[in-house]
Amino acid sequence: MSSPIATPSPPPTTASSPPYDRLKAVKEFDETKAGVKGLIDSGIKTIPSFFIHPPETLSDLAPGSGPEPEIPTIDLSAIHHSRAAVVDQIRSAASTFGFFQVINHGVSPDLLRSLIGAIKAFHEQPAEVKAPVYRRQVGSGVSYISNVDLFTSKAASWRDTLQVRTGPIAAEEKEIPEVCRKEVIEWDREVVRVGDILLGLLSEGLGLGEEGLKEMGLSQGRLMVGHYYPFCPQPNLTVGLNSHADPGALTILLQDHIGGLQVRTQQGWVHVKPLDGALVINIGDLLQIISNEEYKSADHRVLANSSNEPRVSSAVFLMPGDREKLFGPLPELTSAEKPALYREFTLNEFLTRFFKKELDGKSLTNFFRQ
Repeated sequence: MSSPIATPSPPPTTASSPPYDRLKAVKEFDETKAGVKGLIDSGIKTIPSFFIHPPETLSDLAPGSGPEPEIPTIDLSAIHHSRAAVVDQIRSAASTFGFFQVINHGVSPDLLRSLIGAIKAFHEQPAEVKAPVYRRQVGSGVSYISNVDLFTSKAASWRDTLQVRTGPIAAEEKEIPEVCRKEVIEWDREVVRVGDILLGLLSEGLGLGEEGLKEMGLSQGRLMVGHYYPFCPQPNLTVGLNSHADPGALTILLQDHIGGLQVRTQQGWVHVKPLDGALVINIGDLLQIISNEEYKSADHRVLANSSNEPRVSSAVFLMPGDREKLFGPLPELTSAEKPALYREFTLNEFLTRFFKKELDGKSLTNFFRQ
């Protein structure tokens, strides 16, 4: 990503050609049901105009000068002999970066490898095989799309996504594509286990005891995504995933070896370097609000993939299962010195607000601020 940023120009027009119709171009792309992978398979050498981001979005994609700070890596096996130290490490990471990686989490390396392989295999099937699950409504609990915010964002991002709802009411097994069904089900089971461990540690870090956050049902609602970032012929003109913060409580991510994930820190954008066998954990907006900003959600993004090899990742978003329950800063974490920074709301209101906006940074938490 060190090459200079090119300034995008609009598509050429002639006296006889009609003006560029972005909505028409987006609709035509969506109706192919072939995603970004389909564009690459067609042999394109330049990306369609609706993928081109404005210069201000692209201006800081090149690496900065000087050494980057490292996202913390935490050894979960240490909880058996020095739990308090692990609680301190997680509390520190959650209150500063909002991101950390965990190792020795107990998920089988074989499952992690097979999950990445299965997500890749799904996306690399012929377009006509994937087309039946290409939909923007997740009514069946399973959908394959390119860009959840394709019709609302200012510019599209260079990726395709498989989505599977795994809680509180999971998609029927037969709805999950067979090529990745076994791996997705096993991955969700492991995410629940690891998620409960992490919520226990995060809860202790807030002084709520191990069960405080878990009793709120923060991992009952789960959505798994399997992202596929094909090679991009013009990676300096677009992104793989626009800057945003996740709306839920916690996100558990497995990324492959390609890299490209970045998190915004006080020192600027920092790479979350792939670490074999590690899981990337990040705090979501909901946990920032519940903790009254003791923990911080963080903006993150994925660069467009300049590698000839596709980048594959799978994230599970953990959130409450009850969408009508009221959430806000916990009374135990508010005081006269630190009053509640946010108003109460239902998860339904919260998520509706998230999906009405494009993935554009931290405006979701700002909306609910007192």
